[in-house]
Amino acid sequence: MTGPEVTGPDVTARPVTERPVTEPDVTVIAVTYSPGETLEQFLTTLAQATTHSYDVILADNGSTDGAPQLAARTRPEVRLHATGANLGYGRAANAAAALTQAEWLIIANPDVTWAPGSLDALLAAADRWPRAATLGPLIRTSDGDVYPSARELPALGTGIGHALFGWWWPGNPWTARYRRQRSARSEEAVGWLSGACLLVRRAAFMAIDGFDPGYFMYFEDTDLGARLGHAGWLNVYVPAAEVTHIGGHATRHRPESMLAEHHRSAWRYLSRRYSGARWLPLRLALRCGLALRSAVSRAVSARTASREPQRGADSTPPSR
Repeated sequence: MTGPEVTGPDVTARPVTERPVTEPDVTVIAVTYSPGETLEQFLTTLAQATTHSYDVILADNGSTDGAPQLAARTRPEVRLHATGANLGYGRAANAAAALTQAEWLIIANPDVTWAPGSLDALLAAADRWPRAATLGPLIRTSDGDVYPSARELPALGTGIGHALFGWWWPGNPWTARYRRQRSARSEEAVGWLSGACLLVRRAAFMAIDGFDPGYFMYFEDTDLGARLGHAGWLNVYVPAAEVTHIGGHATRHRPESMLAEHHRSAWRYLSRRYSGARWLPLRLALRCGLALRSAVSRAVSARTASREPQRGADSTPPSR
């Protein structure tokens, strides 16, 4: 897949400081890192996903392919916010969220494509759930499979079982319980929703200071769902809304380092959940177990990549 012809920053791209005259119903935030042609698909299908007013802020973490600059130059609804460095997903989204007063935010990866009416379906569900802080659609993979995007918060036993067995035995009961794969899914409140595509109530998001900036990538959505729930809000799965997520647009550049980042984020989440002297032995066991799993996963990934170079980022953890 080839990207746009533009190969570098474009000084004519409309900067984020140019605020709209009136705030739209929704501000769509896409965190970009050389997204290539996927960004154009994201923006084109977004226009068919809603009848509400919206604008788009591209929180760009240092793209070198020119795609975000091209979009901001050629599309009047798009503004560019250059973060100045690769800040990670959550910090970039937080920076963009501070630049709008819209009631609702969409925070999404730029390699998402929208089904017609999908954003309107999320907004309609928000009217039915006045205590919802986040609402997430049904997410399909590029193969058409349903991705487990609505999950329970990882309990200790479930989390350990999923961490130990999920990467080599996908059908194990702990992973199935964590991903809620063995139950029929309907519109309902869940523990957390995938950050690949989220409708977010801005007031609730800002009240808890958005994503924890300590997560570079992975688990920032899990942590967000947990903190919103603790603050009395709900996270609601809305399968009537549907998107497709290609996945790996950012992680493909450095798959082995992203595996390490996945385990670092898992440690941050679990160690903060089980803090204090009482849980010290557990934290030590988790630290050792995650370090071993990270080393084995990276070795397997490197070995697989050397044998099957065409797979690229397929062996990395899911991008959200």
